[in-house]
Amino acid sequence: MRFNLVINMERMDPATDMVEVAQHTTEMVQMADEGGVDIAWVAEHHALEMTIAPGPFQLMAHWAAHTKNIRIGTAVAVAPYWHPIKLAGEVAMADVLSGGRIEFGIGKGAYQREFDRMAGGMNQNIGVPMMLEMIPVLKELWKGDYEHNGEYWQFPSATSVPKPLQKPHPPIWVAARDPGTFNASVKEGHHIMTWALTRPFEEVEKYMQQFEDALALAPGIERPRFMTMRAAAIYETEAEKDIHIAAVQHQGRQFENLFRNLEPVINGFPQPADPATLVNQSEYTEENLLANLIFGTPDEAIAKLKRYEALGVDYFCYCASFGVPMAEQKKSLRLFIDKVMPEFQ
Repeated sequence: MRFNLVINMERMDPATDMVEVAQHTTEMVQMADEGGVDIAWVAEHHALEMTIAPGPFQLMAHWAAHTKNIRIGTAVAVAPYWHPIKLAGEVAMADVLSGGRIEFGIGKGAYQREFDRMAGGMNQNIGVPMMLEMIPVLKELWKGDYEHNGEYWQFPSATSVPKPLQKPHPPIWVAARDPGTFNASVKEGHHIMTWALTRPFEEVEKYMQQFEDALALAPGIERPRFMTMRAAAIYETEAEKDIHIAAVQHQGRQFENLFRNLEPVINGFPQPADPATLVNQSEYTEENLLANLIFGTPDEAIAKLKRYEALGVDYFCYCASFGVPMAEQKKSLRLFIDKVMPEFQ
């Protein structure tokens, strides 16, 4: 099993310096590069300080200029927010500027709040068929001139400019949760990204079973890669544990607010929701978080990750971004690289 990193620029309050945040994420990726992490992933979100990623390809190019070996990818570019010609060109430009180190991840989008602002109030579930229409369009544009008359996009003959450095194109990853997305993606040889949120390990097993079922429906396809992500925190003292637990609990309240539009977002900061309106916070008890996430000492993290390796996970993605103070993020990643990763290599 190999390792990835997702690290977002994030601010939990207006007092946090934006320049310091930008420098911190770069230093985390440099640490991962030097430590042998395979891929660093960049999100796409809009008008939210908790995930500052309006232009993922800008950040990817910046990271590429400050690293040597680590590959850099989108996790994910949100299909409904893009025109295929523009997205094809952005991916290809990043691939050229990075020296052919781009991994392209695409998804349907997460928050209805963003769709209300970025996609004219479209129901976010329409993002799945839009994503599945867009992927083959991108592949054609990376080849050369192509005309498209689909359900969601129509345009005269055009091509991606520039063309990707990697041939025929950068590896394609699809964020999948439902069996239909697994089946359509695996059939085309695309790699699979999954996130079990704060749910038990059985959720990861469910995604792996859907992946295996999709493989069975696509005989002759070379096995794509399977990645799963979890929030991760490696620490050595009880006080450090409490910092990480409090951070992920706070972010959990923000997530539910955004998914359900419970309270307004003011100047990019989601406002606290009335606890009485929250319905999924039982997942965020300390007991559940310690059981389900990769939280613990190095030895505890190794024991948890051995289950992922035994299940057949190709890439475990270490999620560093859930509102933890920057110094604690660095301490945790350092321990992960020095004490955990060697047990799997």
